[in-house]
Amino acid sequence: MRRENEQGRKIVIPSASIAVVGAGAFGTALAISLASNGQPTLLWGRDAAQMGAMAKARQNAQRLAGLRFPETLEVTADITKIPLKAVILLAVPTQALRATLIQHRHILHSHMLIACCKGVERGSGLLPLEVIADVLPSVRSAILTGPSFANDIAAGLPTALTLATKDVDAKTLQTLLSTPALRLYLSDDPIGAQLGGALKNVVAIAAGIAIGAGLGDSARAALMTRGFAEMVRFAVLRGAARDTLFGLSGFGDLVLTCTSTQSRNLRYGTAIGTGQTVSETATVEGVMTAHAIIESLLTNENDATDLPITRMVSAVLKEELNMAQAIESLLSRPLRRETDLA
Repeated sequence: MRRENEQGRKIVIPSASIAVVGAGAFGTALAISLASNGQPTLLWGRDAAQMGAMAKARQNAQRLAGLRFPETLEVTADITKIPLKAVILLAVPTQALRATLIQHRHILHSHMLIACCKGVERGSGLLPLEVIADVLPSVRSAILTGPSFANDIAAGLPTALTLATKDVDAKTLQTLLSTPALRLYLSDDPIGAQLGGALKNVVAIAAGIAIGAGLGDSARAALMTRGFAEMVRFAVLRGAARDTLFGLSGFGDLVLTCTSTQSRNLRYGTAIGTGQTVSETATVEGVMTAHAIIESLLTNENDATDLPITRMVSAVLKEELNMAQAIESLLSRPLRRETDLA
C-alpha cells in the first residue's frame, strides 16, 4: 500500500498480517492498538463513504474522535484487499455475525478468524464461535474477550484480555496480537470465555436497572454477586470450566461493565430503571443475549436452569413486568445457602 503522510512524503506500508472486519468503536480501537505496535493492519468497514472519510481524516471521527491512525494502518471498504495469510479479527455485533460470514465467505473461509464480539445469537442460541462453525465449518477460530473499552484500547491504556481457543497455534496468535499495552492471556476454554462475555452484559443491565430505580449501590453489589453465581451455574451447564468464569472473561468483565458509566449495558439499564425512553444508538448486546438465553431455555424441555436475573431482565425489556413486579420477583425468592449458587 502506498499513500502520503501529512508532509506529503510517499510512504510504503507492508501487506497487513492482521485485518479487522468491522469499523465500529471496538474494531477501530483494536486496529489502532495493533498498528501502533508496528504491526501492519488493515481495517475494513462496509460503508464506503465512511471508510473514505476515515482514510482521509486518519481517524474515526464518529466513534473515536481525536485518536489518530498510525501509518501502519490501512483503511478500506474493499474486503478483497485482505491479504491471503492475514489473521482476521471479526469486530461486528454478534447479531450481525452470521450475515457477515455468509456475505463474505469467499474471503473469510481461508483465514484464521478471531471473534471479538460478545453475546448469544437470537433464534439459534449459538455463541460467536458456534456461529462461525455453523457457517464455515472448516475454519480455525478463537475468541478475544475480556474487560475493555474501545477508548482505553485506542488510547494505549493498559488492558488485559482473554484469547481462548483450542487451536494448536494459540501461542503464535497470542504473540501476534499482544502489544506493550494490550496483554493477552491464553485459555483453552472458549465456551467459558464466550459465556462470561455474554452473560455479564445481562447482569450489567440488571445493575443499571437497580441504580436507575434508586435501589442504591448495595443492591447493585448484591445483583453483581448473585448475577455472577448465575453466570457460573449456566456456563458450567453449557460445558465451561468453572475456573474460566473467575478470570478476565468472566469476573473481570463483569466488574468493569457493572461499575463504569462507559458501559453501554449499564447505561441502558439505568435508563430503563428511571423510566426514560431509551435512545441508545450503539449496540447493547445484553438485550438480545437475555432474550436469546431465555428463549433457548423455553425450547429445551430438559433444561431446568434457574436464571432469575436473566429472566427478570428479559421480561422487563419485553414489558412483561413493570419495575415494581421485577423487584418483587427477585426479593420474594426463597432464602437458601449462599454456596448453593442458586
